[in-house]
Amino acid sequence: MNLHDGSPVLEVKNLQTYFYTTRGVVKAVNDVSFSVKKGKTLGIVGESGCGKSITSLSIMRLLPALTGKVVGGEIIFKDKNLLELSDKEMRSVRGNDIAMIFQEPMTSLNPAHTIGRQISEAIKLHKGASDAEAKAGTLELMNLVKIPNPEKRYDQYPHEFSGGMRQRVMIAMALSCEPEILICDEPTTALDVTIQAQILDLIIEMKEKFGTAVMMITHDLGVIAEIADDVIVMYAGKVAERASVDDLFENPLHPYTEGLLNSIPKLHKAHERLKSIKGMMPKPTDLPVGCLFSTRCDYVKDICHKERPEEIYMSGRSAACWKYSERWGN
Repeated sequence: MNLHDGSPVLEVKNLQTYFYTTRGVVKAVNDVSFSVKKGKTLGIVGESGCGKSITSLSIMRLLPALTGKVVGGEIIFKDKNLLELSDKEMRSVRGNDIAMIFQEPMTSLNPAHTIGRQISEAIKLHKGASDAEAKAGTLELMNLVKIPNPEKRYDQYPHEFSGGMRQRVMIAMALSCEPEILICDEPTTALDVTIQAQILDLIIEMKEKFGTAVMMITHDLGVIAEIADDVIVMYAGKVAERASVDDLFENPLHPYTEGLLNSIPKLHKAHERLKSIKGMMPKPTDLPVGCLFSTRCDYVKDICHKERPEEIYMSGRSAACWKYSERWGN
């Protein structure tokens, strides 16, 4: 079910991604569905370990080959299921149609190659550009993402760039082929708040310029409030709540979302102690029988321990919580 009208660029249907470990099967993503629309930003938020990054790696088919596997669902892009494409076909999609910005740019950039070479590589690979055309396109991109003095910076190496500038390089690389979807996996986590604001403004500017659909994956609700149109809240591999960004902040439905919002510092309540969500996320190899959040919820009732709730849709949004069922209180 889509939150708003309009055709999606990408549809994820009942995605299931499992990891096979010596301690058992980890259901990192367990029956997750959503759509991403052209020119819109979908925020995916949740604690570490909730499955948000694994969702993005599943879409890009970048899971560790020996342990991670998509065992069910579909990822539909341009009427094709990405899970059914050959490795060669997927390589033509990855970077060209769907690009990704990772959390720590220093681990994604090759320290042995210049910045210019790394940005121009994608242009040559996907667009068949000559060396001169690729360099011209690279300098244009570096200007676009506001890297000063691009002619000089073109021949520099990653270690000569600050963290914020390296992230700008990653954005330039991601946008080099004008992708239809840009996946941002915690792109501002390692940056200070001033640089974080600049990077978010840059992503918004690029989205508006190219009409790119954006998936913003983060644990930071402040980032979500600034950049997202729609939001999915994930918990222990499943969707806990989905709503427009305004609805989510004005009236959170799921107790987990409520807990996340209550843990944010507020200027008008600066004298009050911050609230935290009690307990810990359950072990992925030992999930509770009932609601996944039941061990931490302030509203828990007997039914919450016995049966797992399905998503309940209401007025264009949803929550996987027994509070909104006729069976609440049983």
